[in-house]
Amino acid sequence: MTDTSHDIRTLNGLIATTIDSVDGYRTSAEAVDSSRFADQFKARADERSSVAESLRAEVSRLGGNAEDDGTLLAAGHRAFVNLKGAVTSRDDQAIVNEVERGEDHIKAKFESALEDRDLSSETRSAIELAFTSVKSGHDEMSNLKHQLEAHEGETR
Repeated sequence: MTDTSHDIRTLNGLIATTIDSVDGYRTSAEAVDSSRFADQFKARADERSSVAESLRAEVSRLGGNAEDDGTLLAAGHRAFVNLKGAVTSRDDQAIVNEVERGEDHIKAKFESALEDRDLSSETRSAIELAFTSVKSGHDEMSNLKHQLEAHEGETR
């Protein structure tokens, strides 16, 4: 029997980060004034929930116990650590900036996992599939941030 513990640990780390992302998007959707941003954030939260579920399915396939909580309870870094301050101020630009920062974090976690040469090909394929969605979300939030910055620059 093949030892799958490394794959399971890697997947569970990605699941925890993805759950953080879901939580961050949901918090952001409730905090922004713009219904357009709220709708985008809700859609991304739903999409990230699907990503987490696909990664959980891979952990189960490997015979492991899938992560079902984010990293907040662990000692790890919370991707949306500064989101609370932005939400408290209800500043849409600040919230978008923090969401985009969280996107940088999750994208880096997935890229790091994809560089891991010790993963099985099946696990790598599952991560690559999930990364397609993560990269799309990252790019969308990055574009949104830059659009807002450009608009702000035009109004000065």
